[in-house]
Amino acid sequence: MYPEYMTPSLEKVAQTRNKRYEMAKSGKPVFPPMTADQREEVLNRFHPDYETDSKKKVRIGPNKGEILTTEISDLLEAHSRIKPDLFDLSNPDYETDVLIIGGGGAGCAAAIEAMNNGVKSIISTKLRLGDANSMMSQGGMQAAVSETDSPPRHYLDIVGGGHFDNKPELVRALTEAGPGIVKWLEELGVVWDKMEDGSMYLLHGGGTSRKRMHSARDYTGAIILRTLMDEVKNNPEKVIILEFMPIIELIMDEKGRCAGGVIYNMETEEYFTVKAKATIITTGGYGRLHIRGFDTTNHYGATADGLVMAYRAGAKLLYMDSVQYHPTGAAFPEQIAGYLITEKIRGAGGQPLNIDGELFVFPREPRDVEASALMRECLEHKKGIITPSGRCGVWLDSPLIEIIQGEGYVNKQFPAMHHQFIRYGIDITKEPMLVYPSLHYQNGGIEINEKTETNLPGLYVAGEASGGVHGRNRLMGNSVLDYNVFGRRAGKEAAHYAKSAKLGKLTLQHIQDYENQLKAARIKTDSISPILLPSYTPEDVLKRQLTACYEGTLR
Repeated sequence: MYPEYMTPSLEKVAQTRNKRYEMAKSGKPVFPPMTADQREEVLNRFHPDYETDSKKKVRIGPNKGEILTTEISDLLEAHSRIKPDLFDLSNPDYETDVLIIGGGGAGCAAAIEAMNNGVKSIISTKLRLGDANSMMSQGGMQAAVSETDSPPRHYLDIVGGGHFDNKPELVRALTEAGPGIVKWLEELGVVWDKMEDGSMYLLHGGGTSRKRMHSARDYTGAIILRTLMDEVKNNPEKVIILEFMPIIELIMDEKGRCAGGVIYNMETEEYFTVKAKATIITTGGYGRLHIRGFDTTNHYGATADGLVMAYRAGAKLLYMDSVQYHPTGAAFPEQIAGYLITEKIRGAGGQPLNIDGELFVFPREPRDVEASALMRECLEHKKGIITPSGRCGVWLDSPLIEIIQGEGYVNKQFPAMHHQFIRYGIDITKEPMLVYPSLHYQNGGIEINEKTETNLPGLYVAGEASGGVHGRNRLMGNSVLDYNVFGRRAGKEAAHYAKSAKLGKLTLQHIQDYENQLKAARIKTDSISPILLPSYTPEDVLKRQLTACYEGTLR
């Protein structure tokens, strides 16, 4: 339950609710949407990407000299976990047609499409199959299927939301494939929310000009990923799953083609090698790096592993100066700080309010703009609500949804959200949620083309690990579509490549070459990457540990 000192603010929220409901019922915007200039101003002044020390030049590798997010530059300028000359690659422990690095939505979709195209694959994943951000997605998946919508409209929304930095060919591939993905997932077993007449139940998301958000209550990611996982697990003769066995470096051949990877067994601490004719990186994002010190919505293993190993091998990165902060992460209860409060809440009528119960921003601005406006309300206007530990947040008025949509709507459409808060004595049908922006998505990633190919032959990337689809800001629901569209495409393209690929002598020389670059640039560091798992050990405890080097964990 909320502390007693928050009661006066909660009373003000209740007092303004009827007036705000009347505005919502009118069909007019409940708050004036920002102009382009206003959006630019709030981003420049309050988005963390614009802070003076938020970025730095990376001094080595394919993107040398480019400005990247500081924590990413530091991660790339670290030592490998292995010494390449200690590995005998002449007799690999595993051989396969396609190696898939990561066991989330993109990885599973890739494995399904690879086997449908006649090749076998190995999924090497750091935790369990399905331990991924894909599982945690709540709000839904965008796809243009209604009579008033179209893929071109969807395209324009994405490009506008991404600040026109998207790669057009990727956005076109994404939006044109959308309706087919809805059908494909339903045929696999996903049960979409539907109206009584059987048509799709669709909602708005931030930055969308049409209702095109498909959902399965607020379990959308879990329903989709469990369906994909079932399809993978039902074909053990075609897909081998290696759990708690992440790839920590890529293997190349003597002609510069990607040829597999080095596995680290997290239980036995042994190393193994995989020879693969084609390799797909689907390692997801980097929320557990806690960029700028923010709480995160991401799962425990989201530490940018794919970026590190691909970069060392020579793959180019794109838009790694851009970070997405979800406008509404939980600020209280503090046991779940950073927990995702889906944008679907605002799409259904929930409104962000300050300490005085006042609506201060249009609820469905693009994510980066909405997040910046929430920060402004707390940091400059000083109209946030302070938690017992000193966090600041604003109210997200979920009880208003019950008035707009009808009694029982929240429990029906947001059962996971309702259950999560009721555990702490907060009934979100009667009390608002306290929220603040949370580190959510890696806007950039490894650069790909429309076939999911990188600049390295034999290396493909899909899902959040890729860069270019969303530009410098992703709109809600497009990540779910992204990992399905490009996961399938990567599986198909990698399968076709693998059928004719003939690898040369395997080598890890690129790791030694990278180490030489570190020395030439006079970069002195004790950090090791990929870090695999985040460390939450307090600094005073670390100082007393023999493992004080803590293997490259960024602080």
